[in-house]
Order: sequence, then C-alpha cells, then structure tokens
Amino acid sequence: MRALSLLIAAALSGCAVGPDYQRPASELPAQWKSDAGWLPAAPADALPKRDWWRIFGDEDLNRLEADALARSPTLQLALARLDQAQAQSRVHGAAALPAASLGAAASRSRVSADRPQSAYGAGNSGTVQSDLKPMLSVSYEIDWLGRVRRDIESARAGAEQAAADRANVELLLTAQLASAYLQLRQEDEEIRLLDGILDAQQRVLDLTRIRHRAGLASAGDEAQQAASVAASRAQRELLLNQRRAGEDLLATLSGVPAAAFRLAPGQLPAALPALPAGAPSDLLQRRPDIASAERAMAAANAQIGVAKAAYFPQLTLAPAYIGSESTGLANLFSTPALIWGIGLQATQTLFDNGKTRAGVDYAEAGYRAALAGYRQTVLQAMQETQDALNALHGLDAARRQQDEAARNQDKAYAVSQLRYREGLDSALALASARQSQLAAQRTLAQLRGGQLAASVGLLKALGGGWQNDSSN
Repeated sequence: MRALSLLIAAALSGCAVGPDYQRPASELPAQWKSDAGWLPAAPADALPKRDWWRIFGDEDLNRLEADALARSPTLQLALARLDQAQAQSRVHGAAALPAASLGAAASRSRVSADRPQSAYGAGNSGTVQSDLKPMLSVSYEIDWLGRVRRDIESARAGAEQAAADRANVELLLTAQLASAYLQLRQEDEEIRLLDGILDAQQRVLDLTRIRHRAGLASAGDEAQQAASVAASRAQRELLLNQRRAGEDLLATLSGVPAAAFRLAPGQLPAALPALPAGAPSDLLQRRPDIASAERAMAAANAQIGVAKAAYFPQLTLAPAYIGSESTGLANLFSTPALIWGIGLQATQTLFDNGKTRAGVDYAEAGYRAALAGYRQTVLQAMQETQDALNALHGLDAARRQQDEAARNQDKAYAVSQLRYREGLDSALALASARQSQLAAQRTLAQLRGGQLAASVGLLKALGGGWQNDSSN
C-alpha cells in the first residue's frame, strides 16, 4: 500500500516511467592521433554552415551544386521523409490534449398497438415517437505515469533524427557531386597535357624515322617510339571515356538527363582550403549522421518508458458528454431536455503471457542497438577524418617534390630551347625535353587533383566545413 502511495505521488508530481535520457560520453579524442581526453557528446550539427563548396572558387561547381539542391530526386525523397516524420510527431503530440467530437442522432418510430394496455393506456392505437439527440463528447487519457509524454518525446526525437538524415543526404549528395566534378576537371587537364605529350612524341617519332632512313637510328628505336605514341593515344581514349562517364554522373546528381547534359572542358580550381585547427571533439560534432545516431538513442530511450507504462493501470476519462434529448424540436434546447455524463475508466492487465515483459525487453534492446550504432558512427567519422588528413599530408609532401621536379623539367626544356637555337642540340633532343616537361606537369596535375579530392573528403568528414562563426 505504501509503494502504491509513493507511485501515485510520483506520478502526480510529474515524473514519467522509464529512464530520463542522457547523452552518452562519445569517443572523441582531444587531439588527432592522441589517446588523451575524452569528451561528452554534444552534436553541433545545427551550427551555421555556408555552402562549403564555394571555398574552391569555381563557378561551374557552384552552379551544379545549386542545381542538385533544387532538382535532385534523392534530396526530394529525404525531404518527403522529413515531412512524414514531422507530421507523425504532431500526431503523437495530439494525444497530450483531450479529443472532442460533435454528433447528433434523429429517429422516428411507431410502437405497436398490439401491446398490453397497462403499458400505453386504454385505447392505444400505436404511438408514433420522434427522438432528437445532439451531443458533444470529450475523451482524454490521463497521463498519470507519463506514457503519453514518453511517446511524444520519442516522436519528437524521431523527427529530429529525420531532419539530421535529410542534412546528411544533402551533405553526401553535394560531396559526391564535388568529387565527380573535380575528377572531371583533373581529366580535362590530363587530356590537355596528354595532347601536348602526343604532339612531342609524334615529332620525336617523325625525327626518328628520318634518322632511321639516314642510318642514324635503328629500326628498334623507331618501333619503340611508335609504341610510346600508341600508348599515349590509348591513354587519351581512356581519359575521354572516363570524362564522358563523369559527365553523365554529374548530370544525374544535378537532376538532369544525361543525354541533355554537356560541360565544356575546364581546369582544376587553383585554391586548396586550409586545414582545420580545431580538435576532433569540436569538429566531428557538426556531422549530421552523428546527430542522427544520437537522436535515435533519445527516441529509443523514450520507448523504454512507453513499454514500462504497460505494467500500470491506464486511466481514461470515459467519454464525457453533454447534450439534449427531446421528442420534439421545440423543446430540444430546454432545461428538462439537458443530458450529461462523466466517468473515469481504469484498465489493468492481469496476465498477458509475458507480452509486457517482452515489450520492455524489446525497447531496452532497441536502446542498446542505438547506442552501439552511435558509437560505430563516431568511430567511422574519426576514421574518415583521420584518413582524409593523412591523405592530405601525404599528397602535400608528394606535390612539393613534384613541384621541384616540374621546375627542373621546365629549366631543362628552356636550356634545350637555347641550345637548339644556338645549334648545339638537335630537334630530337628538344622534342624529348618537351615530352619530359609535359609528363612532369601531368603528374603534378594528378597530385593536385588528389589533393582537391582529399579536401572534399575532409570537408564531408567534418560535416560540411569547419567554420563555426556566424559569417558562414
């Protein structure tokens, strides 16, 4: 009896069954590649973000991203699911307030005359009776243990999760488009440089043939140079085919039929975004997938309370009503015709073959699954970010070395040009120097394309940028 009294007191004070949600400690280290300092999770995916792809300063990319955000069916599907989740949240929220309905009934009947006279009086020839009954009814579940509150809490968290999912779809879409665009621009630069290489190789081949006819070069020299020309032409065809496939991918991502999409050749963006200076705990919390996983935990936690509420009686305000009932329209709204009723209904399950216990077990297992999913999402985010940082550092070191190689090839070609004008070098030596110069530039373009792709990967891994100020 004392336990029941305490339970009723707790319910009336506003407590709800089930555990109150608390964000778990997430595995976000204080430094990259460091084991020190774990911080509690506090997703900051709602921080203002600019259109992160504008950091590359490419108008074609900006236009394609705008088209994708406006027309992509993938994004429209995510938005429709968000609308569904928000509407479902409102459906659950309506349970916190009473529901009212207005109804009316009208009937006309005749009672049989062949009835005992004591019932209807002497000389009864059958009574015709009208019955009019308008009525307002109100029903309401008394949320004394917080079942409805927990259900609303779960639905709201689900809507917030859907919002984070939509933001994640947008992030993945824009990142995929940016990666595809930068890959296409890298192929444009490689094709342009390969055309120059092919021109130089063809000149070397022509000169080698002349030298072969003059007995100054062997047939093997000519065949080897012809093989180099054929190999470069094959590479060019492969690059053209890859560019066509990339163009089709950009069309689909931006919501345009592939057959109607064309993108003129261009160059890689000149700008590389600076690396972030913040700690993982500051940067990764911008990721919408982490926010989605955290909201899934909140929704699952609230469902534990909903399941546990089934152990206790459900109190319902039995349809309370007020109205009137009369056999004639003239007296329908008179005081004697007034009718009303009110009641309280309590329902308690006595035996359900373990159904309630199984429901609680299911809800608790759902929370553990959501928690594991959250931790896995955080670990995946850490891996993606660390991989992107490693790639950027490695590519930066390689590009600096290739910059030096390209500068030396430029010097070698300039010296060869001078020697050729002075008659000290042959046209063959000049063409060979030009071929080596363009090959070094092609390798440099590949490294720059790799750096830009890794930058997109880092931007995506950090939730679409790392600027937290309101100017974004």
